[in-house]
Amino acid sequence: MSQWIEASYVGSMLIAEDLALLLYDDESGKPVTGSPGLDYALGGAVLIELTLLGKVDIAEAGDTVKAGRLKVLDTTPTGDALLDERLAFLAGKPGARPKDLMKKLSNKLRQQVLTRLAERGVLEADKGKVLGLFPVTRWPAKDARHEAEVRAALENVLKLGTQPTERTAALIALLSALNVVPKVVTDAVDKKALKKRAKEIAESEWAATAVRKAVQEMQAAVTAAIVVASSAGAAGSS
Repeated sequence: MSQWIEASYVGSMLIAEDLALLLYDDESGKPVTGSPGLDYALGGAVLIELTLLGKVDIAEAGDTVKAGRLKVLDTTPTGDALLDERLAFLAGKPGARPKDLMKKLSNKLRQQVLTRLAERGVLEADKGKVLGLFPVTRWPAKDARHEAEVRAALENVLKLGTQPTERTAALIALLSALNVVPKVVTDAVDKKALKKRAKEIAESEWAATAVRKAVQEMQAAVTAAIVVASSAGAAGSS
């Protein structure tokens, strides 16, 4: 990855930040989906970002590590603190299965992303208490201009059939993996067609194999976490 691209990258919105804006309701400041899906999706977004920057990859047959495992290509800092913290973590995990890293990759990530967006004046940290006792923070929109641009790009692809950029396709694939596309594009008349179009994009040749694999790894981690949680709940109720 060239120095110019990395230098110009600093200060721009991350895919994880765009994803967080889409997954939080502008008015209520509440997420449209819960854990672990939201957190792992943000982790998947970071993994995709680092893959697009040429920092990590998902190995294929014949690579130095087993196919489907994490391959570290470049540990040079990106200049973005959030990305560099995760890159440093991944640098010590070559050969690991990405889905096994998703929990630690997403640890504290949501709070970091939301805080950054609030510091930029994009969201507002609205602190309050539930039942007058338990502290809670809502994250309503403060300046929705950037989010409006992201949503317009999504709708052009999902509703008008335009060709997605790699970043827009990554967002659509992550939203599709979470099964929340109709919750994000709320004015669609045919929600079934909307979900089908999103799934088609997620499974198409919209990006390098490694980037699509990163989405699949995030989805696999979410599924595994849900199964574990369900099993624990069943065991607790028996």
